[in-house]
Amino acid sequence: MNESAKAIKKNKFMREALGLSDSVINLAELAENALKEQFARVDDTAQINQWRVMKAFADNRVSEAHFAPTTGYGYDDLGRDTLDKVYADIFGTEDALVRHNFVNGTHALSTMLFGVLRPGDHLVSATGKPYDTLEEAIGISGKAGSGSLKDFGVTYTEIPLANDGNPDFDELAFTLSHMNVRAVMIQRSKGYGRRPTYSAEKIGEIVSFVKERSPETICIVDNCYGEFADIKEPTHFGADLAAGSLIKNPGGGIAPCGGYIAGRADLVELCAYRLTSVGIGKECGASLGLNRQLYQGLFMAPHITAQAIKSALFCSAVFEKLGFDVDPLPTEARHDIIQSIQFGDPEKVKAFCRGIQKGAPVDSFVTPEPWDMPGYSDQVIMAAGAFVQGSSIELSADAPMREPYMVYMQGGLTYESAKLGIMVAADKIMKL
Repeated sequence: MNESAKAIKKNKFMREALGLSDSVINLAELAENALKEQFARVDDTAQINQWRVMKAFADNRVSEAHFAPTTGYGYDDLGRDTLDKVYADIFGTEDALVRHNFVNGTHALSTMLFGVLRPGDHLVSATGKPYDTLEEAIGISGKAGSGSLKDFGVTYTEIPLANDGNPDFDELAFTLSHMNVRAVMIQRSKGYGRRPTYSAEKIGEIVSFVKERSPETICIVDNCYGEFADIKEPTHFGADLAAGSLIKNPGGGIAPCGGYIAGRADLVELCAYRLTSVGIGKECGASLGLNRQLYQGLFMAPHITAQAIKSALFCSAVFEKLGFDVDPLPTEARHDIIQSIQFGDPEKVKAFCRGIQKGAPVDSFVTPEPWDMPGYSDQVIMAAGAFVQGSSIELSADAPMREPYMVYMQGGLTYESAKLGIMVAADKIMKL
């Protein structure tokens, strides 16, 4: 069968079996044809990262023995302790704390903050407003007395971004020179904001800027959504700590839960004391048979992250051609898996999320609706037909229901499946 005949057969299947219009089929073909160079760059990054992961596995002699479950206290859990070493090697750090006990990325980040900060310390966010779910942990919002950093006497300064979306280095320098800053927090991904996602190298520049002016200040990174998007991580460029979720990039779509913290050994120990108890730290914590999934997910992570980035590129190209404001543009370098689209209309946001849900492998029949989600100040609509509940490395989309009505899409375990979800979403938008 020649290429033309294959294309006709594929398009017929999309029309008759999937109900897609000729307009969206043609649009998708145009978008995909324009992305060949970008896809090749993503594949090159995935290859380097895959080799880095494989070297860490080999250097730490990962074997079947590391998958054996432990119960109770979990003393001498070989798989758990070796996984920490594997993560430390991959992230270029002295130590790591990788645990299924972390309930989400916010928990890992909160553990990192509470682990290293003490009453009287000052925390600075160098990249503007942090992700919504951290606000109550810091004490920016929420009730007094709930146990935030603010309640424990940690003060906080938030440095707004410069007009170009990059850190305001003048203001950061002023703050460092006028305050005794214990820690500077850097958020890699844009979250629900409109600014560039920072590359690992860019974060390294921020870290160097801080260290030149305040060598003792700890630089900590919210690395969520960014792992394996570049060939190195922020910790390779001097960040003292980085944290993220295992149901995002590093779990490879296989880890069922968990999070990680990687960095300086003394700081990782403090984080472990926060997660368990002072004096216990990393020594306890049964793996309960989850080690195999955490190892296998990490092994798959570079490839799966590449699939998600290709999906984001395709989404960007399709919706740019439909005339919407997309960020990043299809031609821009990618440093995380997130694609934002500004619709300016709540109905279009709902239609997009419902299209993504319809194209999901799980719960495709569900209709997403905005709701009051814990940790968020506005109603949020979420599309998430995932094998792991809330997994952001699987195709998903979410949006706070507020102006300018932007939706954030991420994930895709396979490019082919994510492509379908994006086409269904585009079809729904085109039919409004």
